[in-house]
Amino acid sequence: MSPSTLTTSTGQPVDNNQTSLTAGPDGPLLLADTHFIDKITHFDRERIPERVVHAKGAGAHGVFECTRDMSGLTRAGFLGSVGKRTPIFIRFSTVGGESGSADTARDPRGFAVRWYTEEGNYDCVGNNTPVFFIRDPLKFPDFIHTQKRNPQTHLKDADMFWDFISLVPESLHQVTILFSDRGTPDGFRHMHGYGSHTFKLVDDKGHFKYFKWHFRTNQGVKNLTAQSANQLAGENPDYATQDLFNAIDRQDFPSWTCYMQIMDEAQAAKCRWNIFDVTKVWPQKEYPLIEVGKMTLDRNPDNYFAEVEQVAFSPANLVPGIDASYDRMLQGRLFSYPDTHRHRLGPNFNQIPINVPRNHLPANHQRDGFMAVRGNGGSAPNYEPSSFGGPVQTNELGVTYSIQAVTGTVGRHTYPLTDDDFVQPGNLYRLLSDEQKQHLIANIVGHLKDAKKFIQERQIGHFKRADPEYGSRVAAGLKAAAANM
Repeated sequence: MSPSTLTTSTGQPVDNNQTSLTAGPDGPLLLADTHFIDKITHFDRERIPERVVHAKGAGAHGVFECTRDMSGLTRAGFLGSVGKRTPIFIRFSTVGGESGSADTARDPRGFAVRWYTEEGNYDCVGNNTPVFFIRDPLKFPDFIHTQKRNPQTHLKDADMFWDFISLVPESLHQVTILFSDRGTPDGFRHMHGYGSHTFKLVDDKGHFKYFKWHFRTNQGVKNLTAQSANQLAGENPDYATQDLFNAIDRQDFPSWTCYMQIMDEAQAAKCRWNIFDVTKVWPQKEYPLIEVGKMTLDRNPDNYFAEVEQVAFSPANLVPGIDASYDRMLQGRLFSYPDTHRHRLGPNFNQIPINVPRNHLPANHQRDGFMAVRGNGGSAPNYEPSSFGGPVQTNELGVTYSIQAVTGTVGRHTYPLTDDDFVQPGNLYRLLSDEQKQHLIANIVGHLKDAKKFIQERQIGHFKRADPEYGSRVAAGLKAAAANM
């Protein structure tokens, strides 16, 4: 049979792909048309559940090149020698919209990086912002619900959004970034990325230092005005996806320089900010950026569904030399991400080619389940310890964790409400130029004006605590908007 011969999913040659099997020219279809059954049942199941968040996205393959030897701080091989190159895959996305929504929506952008290292896949699942709205994962489902659709009207709802935000004041830092020009980046190539959370660099003795990832675009930061973003949403809702694909296709390969901020435990104990609070940044004057590498995207996916849609990033995908910190949001994500992949893609999602480690194939005793397509372990034993061979533990100290003492009482420990939640947003506001402040206020007013008056007033109070001018200008803008309604 020729390689070009059309076949069914089980390999039988198809003699006619244009006409169904019927009882006579005008008769009903026959259940015996196995080709039609094979074809239509697959079609009926082509759509997997979309991601609850980050449903709309684009991605590409590339390479990370290490530019600083970090072997003194971490045993992670991909950071161990200058010039070492490691394959990567990056997925960019919006957060709240469905898979058919506009790339230019005012929304944080997901910035997920996978390194295919010799010791397995390492993922950094971040955003284009250095902070987040909340700092405890118990709030996450509620927060996302407020970014989605009203359960009665099935419409986006300003009351839902601002009611939650105004009742969770630690969100103010992210809100200020979101409603600035940075909330509508000009495509994916012209924005920075951040790991956002605090992580650990772990050496070969299990000792560690804390660090944060920063990915700085080499294309220059470019943002869209609210008017341009709204116009593109109607004219080309896939603007950022198209821009990324076309740039790589014409060999204008986008790149990002990779940096780390690093601090030790003693510095962490004295830091002005809680370093595990993802609503806060580390001041760069105190903890400067240290260049460690460069990422370049140089190859588009061959198939969007197989690669971009089915790639399963997780902050739990760590390699020896990098560990998670006690950041509550990060700790929650360590469970949540693999769990949602099991729901979307099945228990064997790591057997999908885009998720398979390239240099160190998995060797374990997991068997069976939907889509067990890599031999299912063959005749090897499916348990351990075993007298009949199979993979065994390494007994190496600190391969999968860092050495750190843990103390404290079990309880639901709340963060105290202090001015800490307003200092950094206020500092950010005062760093903006006059034009940037004008855009920020206009963007907030354009959205907040649709919320109820008591919600507006509560949120204005937060703006004023960050900076009196900030709150007063929002209040004045809302007053003018109400007068024109």
